Amino acid sequence: MVAVNGSGEKWRLVLLGALLICGLILEFGQCQQDEQEGRTTPPDRKPKSSKGNPVRGAGKAKPKPKPKPRAKATPDPPSAVNQGPVHLTQVVNKGKFRRVADSLSIRSGDTLELRCKGNPVEWGVPVYLEEDDEGRLRTVQHDRYGTLTLSNSTGADTGEYTCFPMYCEDRDCRKVYDKAVKVFVFFPDPQELFVPSSSYYEVIQLRTNWPTVLPCQVTSPDAKVSLHREFPPVEVAVDGAEITFNVKQGFTIHRPKLHHAGELYCVASLGKLRQSSVKYMLIYVNYPVAPPTPVIQASSNSVAIGQNLQVTCTVIGEQDVVIDFTWEYPGQQIGRPLYTQDSVLPDGGGLGRQQSQTVLLVDEVREVDGGTYTCTAKNLQGSRTTSTTIKVLVAAAKDKVKDKPKPKKP
Repeated sequence: MVAVNGSGEKWRLVLLGALLICGLILEFGQCQQDEQEGRTTPPDRKPKSSKGNPVRGAGKAKPKPKPKPRAKATPDPPSAVNQGPVHLTQVVNKGKFRRVADSLSIRSGDTLELRCKGNPVEWGVPVYLEEDDEGRLRTVQHDRYGTLTLSNSTGADTGEYTCFPMYCEDRDCRKVYDKAVKVFVFFPDPQELFVPSSSYYEVIQLRTNWPTVLPCQVTSPDAKVSLHREFPPVEVAVDGAEITFNVKQGFTIHRPKLHHAGELYCVASLGKLRQSSVKYMLIYVNYPVAPPTPVIQASSNSVAIGQNLQVTCTVIGEQDVVIDFTWEYPGQQIGRPLYTQDSVLPDGGGLGRQQSQTVLLVDEVREVDGGTYTCTAKNLQGSRTTSTTIKVLVAAAKDKVKDKPKPKKP
């Protein structure tokens, strides 16, 4: 039994040794296979591993290329981004604000302080303050808003105050007019009902194609204002259609006519105080509806040397509208003087139209007179130009000289 058991133990050891050798052979083969797979594994696919450990042979795989970094978009500067609606508030007391309406009334002598949301913003003020504020006006730009402060106010400061949000690209900024917010500020003065003016007379054109405004600007919105004519002395009727009144603008003549011309002034009253404004001299001007359209015509498009030439420029337009003509012609280069005949005649077609005409006269044409003749017609609405080309027949003049019979010798 002992021999048998010894023999069995011996065979068991032999069998275990054989199994171990086979395991080593299989392991070596697997390593070779793994190494070959590691060489052929695509760079973008990592070899699988159990239990999270790296597999042998995977370290020899080509490294995965790093993606190129994307260029970061440069953010818009804060001022280039839509800032949303702009708000205009009045600083009442320290830390207390009030949303402003379309107008404010601040007692003369008090301080006006406005705050406007936006960065940056720009302020528009009445012309009087733009010219000379005497150090009373101060504007400051903060991170999210701008402020305007006006101290020691007077009735002359009455007018429109505007906050313009700014659109900026780098250092180039421009006003955003469609987002501006405005407020008209009155500074009632117990001694001055009208905003002071630097002149006693103001000349205003009554243009037929444009409403005319008489800026009788008062310092108090409660003042009662009327319109008067100097001669004959009479109060002008304000019917709300042909003539209207706005306490922030004054009187507006919507369709100016010839009978509106003359010397007018405004009268304001508040309580027991009654004052007159400066005088307004209204001058009636018949403005044309469009620039003139000239038509040019020459007596002949080709002339021989020594002949006379006439170039006519004509405009058919509205009656009583002045047309100014100017000429450009080849003879200017050698100092040829300008000879013209101008005339204004009623248009035969009627309808209140007239014919304005200028004729350029060129006597005894020379070779230098050949070229382009240009006529420019201008009125209050603008100007237009027309041209024609004149040819001087030099060869024909020389042929005539050759064909001229020679005088017989005595």
